[in-house]
Amino acid sequence: MRIIPAIDIIDGKCVRLSKGDYDTKKIYNENPLEVAKGFEAHGIDYLHLVDLDGAKSKHIVNHKILEQIASKTTLKIDFGGGLKSDNDLRIAFESGAKQITGGSIAVKDADTFKGWIEKYGADKIILGADAMNEKVAISGWQEESSEALLPFIKSYQDNGIQYVICTDIAKDGMLEGPSFDLYRKILDIVPGLNLIASGGISTFKELPKLAEIGCEGTIIGKAIYENRISLKQLESFILDSY
Repeated sequence: MRIIPAIDIIDGKCVRLSKGDYDTKKIYNENPLEVAKGFEAHGIDYLHLVDLDGAKSKHIVNHKILEQIASKTTLKIDFGGGLKSDNDLRIAFESGAKQITGGSIAVKDADTFKGWIEKYGADKIILGADAMNEKVAISGWQEESSEALLPFIKSYQDNGIQYVICTDIAKDGMLEGPSFDLYRKILDIVPGLNLIASGGISTFKELPKLAEIGCEGTIIGKAIYENRISLKQLESFILDSY
């Protein structure tokens, strides 16, 4: 299982929110590159970079930070937040993203999102299926759509999607443990999916459990920043996985 630390950006700074609420913003570091280099130094290969300003503005904003991290580290970055147009995608990939994550657009403008899968390939496009009560949430989690989560994921798998990041919003940033049952259910109904668990991870012992369920990766945010899980522990987990 891949370990994918998260860096969320507001005003060029590394922050975390709780349940996607911008009013809960906590700044952890003024320098995202420094944070990324810390991950790299502990044998981590992947990074989930979220442009929260972009999510709010509905277009890419923090591509300079993406470019900086991509050019000054070897991390393979998946980038999301506010990607709404072909131009946003072009900028993200030109700035060094290896993959992009699309969430709201997959609900609101399915044709454009499906066009991206065709144009760039299913290995480059991740479906962001964020959920509240098993309904898909959109617009930086400010809105709940009427889309039921499981049929939504299944329909995109039928359209070629291989990677899905699923965040249970009720768990995000709460350090109360991830949604094991939800992930089991998804993998049961949509077998063959590369499912990336996100939200709620709070202790190191939850990681082997997510791997056992069959998650292909897990995104860890606040647990790292609040020192619930150390980079040393993640380094050991990665080495043990080889």
